[in-house]
Amino acid sequence: MTIRHLKVFTTVADEGGMSAAAKKLHVSQPTVSQAIAELEKYYGVKLFERLSQKLYLTKEGELMLSFSRHILDSFEQMEEAMNQAGKKENLRIGCSVTVGTCLINDILDQARAKMPHLLFNVVVANSSDIEHAILCNEVDFGIVEGIIKSSDLRMTPVCEDELVVVCGKNHPLAKEKSITLDMLVGQDYISRESGSAERNQLEKIFEEHGLQLVRTFCSTNTEAIKNAVIRGMGIAVLSGRMIEKERAAGEIVVLSIEGVKVTRNINFVIHKNKYLSKSIKMMQEIVQAAF
Repeated sequence: MTIRHLKVFTTVADEGGMSAAAKKLHVSQPTVSQAIAELEKYYGVKLFERLSQKLYLTKEGELMLSFSRHILDSFEQMEEAMNQAGKKENLRIGCSVTVGTCLINDILDQARAKMPHLLFNVVVANSSDIEHAILCNEVDFGIVEGIIKSSDLRMTPVCEDELVVVCGKNHPLAKEKSITLDMLVGQDYISRESGSAERNQLEKIFEEHGLQLVRTFCSTNTEAIKNAVIRGMGIAVLSGRMIEKERAAGEIVVLSIEGVKVTRNINFVIHKNKYLSKSIKMMQEIVQAAF
């Protein structure tokens, strides 16, 4: 078994077929078929099943793919490190929206001071997108809030974040010292997109209580949601960290809901098979020490 075998196997899995993999690798289809057959013989397992002219990974194939991606990543990192010795190393970081908006710049300031030889590439997206990016090795690690589903990822909590229900200063609920969930029934609701940690967590409480809201505004952009709240277009669920400035200015009001408090961890997330380079270990230490 060689690196070439793993490249062929991973490309077949990604492309969904041997013909497509052969085209991408600029080799013949028999060459691809032979490499897969050699892998299956070497390990004594079936890696793919063909059903209705399509290839599907077996359970053993899925296990091998999880390792193969990171073996190839480590090999490519070694190749890059050896070929570009003395040049700056690149570190890819995935951040959820709250982290990317409120926390990452302070973290990067500390990281640049301690590791000036590094280049940092930061991707900010919702938590489910960052989870996918870590699994596909599109980023080296993530700093995200909320729920991570994959058992292939290892999470280390670094701090807590509270989700709050908010409204504009002129909203009818703004003057209430506390409210009940029933008082939210029928309210215009400004929401995040599907896949965001906020929508998954606090909306679940609404659903459990049979709370019916009128969804009038949906956006992937947190600033757009805050502006809509300030303009009185409805209530919204946001990270408490995200509205500190607007709350201090009196533009946004946090509604105190009786019996409801939702906090979630912000986690340092990395694939369980990821090679922990010195720079990744240092970044984890910086993130954990930052809070």
